[in-house]
Amino acid sequence: MKIHNKLSVLSLSLIASAITASASADDLTVWAWDPNFNVAAMHEAASRYQQQTPDFELEVIDSAREDIEQKLHTMLASGIKTSLPDIVLIEDYNAQKFLEAYPGSFLPLQDHINYSEFAPYKVKVMTKDEKIYGIPFDSGVAGLFYRTDYLEKAGFKHEDLVNITWERFIEIGKVVKEKTGVAMLTYDMNDVVLPHIMMQSGGEWFVDDQGKLNISKNEALVETLETIKVINDAEITRPISGWSSFVGSFNAGLSATVTSGVWIMGSIKSVEAQAGLWKVAPIPRLNIENATHASNQGGSSWYVLSTSKDKPLAIDFLKKTFAADQDMYQTLLVERGALATYLPASTGYAYTVSDPFFGGQPVFSDFSKWVSEIPQVPYGMYTQEIDTAIASEIPAILKGEDVKQVLQRVEQTLKYQGI
Repeated sequence: MKIHNKLSVLSLSLIASAITASASADDLTVWAWDPNFNVAAMHEAASRYQQQTPDFELEVIDSAREDIEQKLHTMLASGIKTSLPDIVLIEDYNAQKFLEAYPGSFLPLQDHINYSEFAPYKVKVMTKDEKIYGIPFDSGVAGLFYRTDYLEKAGFKHEDLVNITWERFIEIGKVVKEKTGVAMLTYDMNDVVLPHIMMQSGGEWFVDDQGKLNISKNEALVETLETIKVINDAEITRPISGWSSFVGSFNAGLSATVTSGVWIMGSIKSVEAQAGLWKVAPIPRLNIENATHASNQGGSSWYVLSTSKDKPLAIDFLKKTFAADQDMYQTLLVERGALATYLPASTGYAYTVSDPFFGGQPVFSDFSKWVSEIPQVPYGMYTQEIDTAIASEIPAILKGEDVKQVLQRVEQTLKYQGI
């Protein structure tokens, strides 16, 4: 199935706005989202590069992630390439989709960047046909965040949550619910965060290394969905729907744990009254061979377009900042909570600081260790489409339908769709 066949027609006004935005910059132009995270990181990098190259100018066009992806797809498919930025931020789950659908549109950088200095799982995301594209940026390394007061009231200490299985997590959750009345975790049937984390920790994804569907015989996915069914049956979850409900639940003290990427820390720390009541443990492990206590959720990377008006400058800028500046990553961690996948930066001062909000725990030191343990998996081209197909079947699983039979049905449906 060709990607451009699935694209909706972009309005003339959207194309025009993209052309105007890109054409207005005299030097490098970047497309990115989230002004308090990715955009801020790019501005920090630009200010540092300007100290070495005073004439350097960079314009960051801030748009929603979905809008950036739509513009990028439409413009690459239609051939309107003169209006593309020099550098674009792409979410890791969608990287292979762009590399596969638009060959030659992004610059391979393996001759310029030492990729051995980045977390291996991030490098795999941007590798195609033995060429490596992009500069890895932030990590979505996952952790089990938990309320120490609730766990202690139920009779558990930090050591009781370290390197446990999901089976043990459920047992603990039952006690917590009984002793405190608080749900062990939230659950949104339409959310893919927890299934993604659990499946990748088992070393598998929706596709194999050849890009072929890996659904019905995916041991990690089967175990993931069966575990979610057990969690649901244990009645230790608080049902929620959507991001606001998710964050609102733990901010209001209505759930005892959150299993998510490191980026959730900002939302957890937004309630100052809860300072000192949180800690972090490794995520629980699936009950299958080779399963780990490390996984990932989210994360994005920077890519240079082959149509860039100054490719050497774009490469040099990224090389001397995101692929070299360890001090910059310390600043980004302290000010923005951006955990680097640039491994040399993981020994900096910011990674050893004790965080009073987490009871003095040096949380970033733990996360930086877990980054290197994340299993490498091929995200492939159709993560979003497969997520939708599986999410539609979750109610059937929760009602007791056999997981393997459900996944056989999902796989057949996806094949009919040409995936």
